Amino acid sequence: MSLGYLFGGGVGAEPHGIELYEASPLVRQLYEEISGWTGLTAEQILRGELPEGRERRQSAGTIREAALAMAVHDRLAEAGLRPDVVGGLSLGAMTASCLAGALDRRSLFTMLARTAGAPGPRPSAAGEGMALAFVQAEDARSSPPWQGLPDVHLAGDFGPVADGSRRILMLAGHRTVIERLAAESAPGTIVPLPGRDIAVHSPLRKPFRDFIAPHVARMPFTAPRIPLLSCLERGELKTADEVREMFERNPTDPISLVDIYEGMRSHDVRLGLVMGPAIPEGILAFPFPVVHVENPDHIELAISTAYDLGIPFSRNDSGTGER
Repeated sequence: MSLGYLFGGGVGAEPHGIELYEASPLVRQLYEEISGWTGLTAEQILRGELPEGRERRQSAGTIREAALAMAVHDRLAEAGLRPDVVGGLSLGAMTASCLAGALDRRSLFTMLARTAGAPGPRPSAAGEGMALAFVQAEDARSSPPWQGLPDVHLAGDFGPVADGSRRILMLAGHRTVIERLAAESAPGTIVPLPGRDIAVHSPLRKPFRDFIAPHVARMPFTAPRIPLLSCLERGELKTADEVREMFERNPTDPISLVDIYEGMRSHDVRLGLVMGPAIPEGILAFPFPVVHVENPDHIELAISTAYDLGIPFSRNDSGTGER
C-alpha cells in the first residue's frame, strides 16, 4: 500500500503557511533557511505584499508556494509519514523533484529567486492571459472551440470533475483573444482567470525559458531516490538528465494532473496527500482518497487518515531530506 504526495502549481498570491509557521519550530527553521537562500524575509514569504513587476511578483509567489509545500512535507515527516511516490504540476513538479532527492533545496530556491530577473514583455507585446475551459464529458474528444486559433494554447489538463460530468482544461494565450473566445462561448464554458497575466505552459513563455535555461544547465541534479512522476507526459523521471529536461521544458509545455494521478495509481497509491492549496479541494475526481494539507489541523487529519488506511509510518525524526 503506497502513499503519494501531489504538489500543485500556481503562485501564492495570498498569505500562506502562517499557522504552520507559528505552531512549529521545524517550520520556522525552514523559513529562515529559505530566507537566506532567496533574500526574502520570513515575513515577506508568509504574508508580504508581492512586489511590483510581472516576473518579480511571479518569483516571490513561487517561493511562497514552494515554502508552504515543503513545510507540510517536513511536518508530516516529523510525524513519521513519508511518500512512496511524488509528482506535481508546474512549480509543484520542481518541488516534488527536490523532495524526491533529485535536487537540493538551496538550488531550487536559488533558481526561483533568480527568475525575478527575467525580462518582462516588450511594451508593444500583446497582453497575456489564462482561462479555464469546462468541457462536457461527451464532448471531450471533439474539436474544441479554440482549435486553430493561433493565439490560444492548451496549457493544462486537470481531468474530470468529481461527478464526471465535465473535464477542466487550462488555456493560455493573448488576453484579448481569450476574452473574445469566452464571450462567444456558452456561459461558464470558458472562464478567464483574473490577475493571471502570464501565459504559462505555452509558447509565449519561450523568452522566460531561454532566460533561465543557462542556470538550469548548471544545477546539480541527481537521480531521484523515490519514484518521481512527470506532469509533461505519462511516465516516471528516473535520471538526472530527465529531471533537468523537465525543468527546461516546464515553462512552455502543457501540464497534466491526469498523468500524475494515473501514474500514482500504477504505483498502487491508496492515499494521496495534496500539499498546499494550489489544487482545489472537492472539485476534481481522483482514483484514490485524497487529503488536502495546508494547516496544523490538516496535518492531524492526514496522519489519522493514513493510520486508518494502514499506511506504514517510519520512525519519528525531522525527515527533511537534502538541504
